[in-house]
Amino acid sequence: MKVKTILVSQPEPKVENSPYFELQQKHKVKIDFRPFIHVEGVSAKDVRLQKIDLNNYTAIILTSKNSIDHFFRVAEEMRYKIPEGLKYFCQSEAIAFYLQKYVVYRKRKIYVGQKDFVDMSPLIKKYKDEKFLLPASDQLNADAPQVLNNLKVDWTQATFYKTVMSDLSDLADVYYDVLAFFSPTGIKSLFMNFPDFEQNNTRIAVFGSTTQKEALEHGLRVDIMAPSPEAPSMTMALEKYIAKANKEK
Repeated sequence: MKVKTILVSQPEPKVENSPYFELQQKHKVKIDFRPFIHVEGVSAKDVRLQKIDLNNYTAIILTSKNSIDHFFRVAEEMRYKIPEGLKYFCQSEAIAFYLQKYVVYRKRKIYVGQKDFVDMSPLIKKYKDEKFLLPASDQLNADAPQVLNNLKVDWTQATFYKTVMSDLSDLADVYYDVLAFFSPTGIKSLFMNFPDFEQNNTRIAVFGSTTQKEALEHGLRVDIMAPSPEAPSMTMALEKYIAKANKEK
């Protein structure tokens, strides 16, 4: 069956040269974007209930733009004056760059990993006497605690924001040829919103093995899988599938 419509369960890209827009033009398909999940901040009061006093920490580990936004939001709500000597350990260059929204980069102690959480190990190990705070979501990946425990550093995890399933009731009567998912929570959101969802001819695209596992556990047939050696990104996996399904030469 040909692919004419795709729903991507993420916000619409803000960059003009997004591969999704190129895919849309090249294959004449309609691509809509709709986040199936969204982030909600935890109040300063609820952070305090986790026995978190920001004055007790000398270093902050930042794993996403959300963790940056919500750390500074909570700090403001707590009227915590951020000391100039506070150390920031950022998981990637993109996260470190985003930190400039809140601090003057050249005046701060910022340490940057390459991509994955484990890449920060040598940096954290070098400053193992610091007291680390990891402001995170309620769905933190298991690799972060594992890495920090292995390093035997003094660290505390705190929930500063939560991943919440979005209301998708307006999509009840809308049909798409392909639904693209990027997290297990996205799959859960589909079934929370539509408990009687039946796949029928809808193709399901998933990114990552944990998303694939969640889809299969919900009885879905996974038609498009990323990443793979031939298709390291979702757009490449979609393009490969569309070219075949639409028999384009």
